[in-house]
Amino acid sequence: MSLAADVIARHPALLPGIKRQAEVLLAAYDGNPRLSSIFATQQRWLMAHIGLALYFRRGPADLRNGLTVARFLDKVSDHGVASQNTADAFAREMLKYEIVRLLPNEYDRRLKPMEPTEATLDAIASWVALHLATLDSLDGGARAADFAANPAALAALQPMIAEGLLTLDAIREPAGTFSLFTWLNNGGVVMERMIAGLGDAEAGVPRVPTSIHSVAGMAEWLRLSRTHLTRKLREAQALGSIGWEGERGRSPMWVSADFLAEIAAAQAAKLAVIDAAYDACFGGREMLTD
Repeated sequence: MSLAADVIARHPALLPGIKRQAEVLLAAYDGNPRLSSIFATQQRWLMAHIGLALYFRRGPADLRNGLTVARFLDKVSDHGVASQNTADAFAREMLKYEIVRLLPNEYDRRLKPMEPTEATLDAIASWVALHLATLDSLDGGARAADFAANPAALAALQPMIAEGLLTLDAIREPAGTFSLFTWLNNGGVVMERMIAGLGDAEAGVPRVPTSIHSVAGMAEWLRLSRTHLTRKLREAQALGSIGWEGERGRSPMWVSADFLAEIAAAQAAKLAVIDAAYDACFGGREMLTD
């Protein structure tokens, strides 16, 4: 049986698990910032999952049943993730940077069928495997090993994960300080940097120090406007969610216990969706045969 979000959120191993997870995601960002940035903003992250689900649920012979530009635009609009203009711009960007590619189609040039490139499929497989490993760290499970041993598992898991993420209010409409960063360009990476940089602290303390000192350095690394990032951080500071031990840029940033609880709840909601998809797929192993 899969783990519930509230159980995950309360688990003492969650924070160390998501810290390791953040370190891996940051390394992936350093290796390929453009590809990783797709999963670093809430809107783009959800659009990417919609596109991948259309691809994995494609019909074996009819390109019209898979990932096409028109179906992608319609699904994004149906789920209320973005306008059709925004979705169209996203699709064009994905084609331009070879995140996806057009498939040959001699029957209907208006159809524009697409497929993810090998690098994109490798990236989403790594993302799923990483989160399964985090779940394993909570209960000693073997999800990541099961996933690695079943090449067909990604096609079964990802659409279920996408459906869960798209129908969960905790993911679609996060509240509190967390919401300040979900729609910021590379806002997800900002929060991953906070999590990865968390220092040691005793349980129950109101503030946890991080290894972050320089806002300018973080903005440059993320290719963000320093002014825009500073404004978001000041909003978070006004809420009491972050601050500095001393002078900004010359002392460590701290994260409040309440903000960490928000992050943990959001991560737990996501992990619960992934675990439910895993449980559904591996509960019926015939789904995972080639």
